[in-house]
Amino acid sequence: MNVTARIRARRAEARTRKAVNRAIDQAATPAMRHELISLAQAQNVWR
Repeated sequence: MNVTARIRARRAEARTRKAVNRAIDQAATPAMRHELISLAQAQNVWR
């Protein structure tokens, strides 16, 4: 993978992490928050 592709992939991962964190912060209920956290952990959003 070249440098440009690595940078793009890293930025995409950062955007995904930010979106997941934003969704968790804005979750309507604690149950939804826990569901989002478990999905993010299952998909290795946070490393």
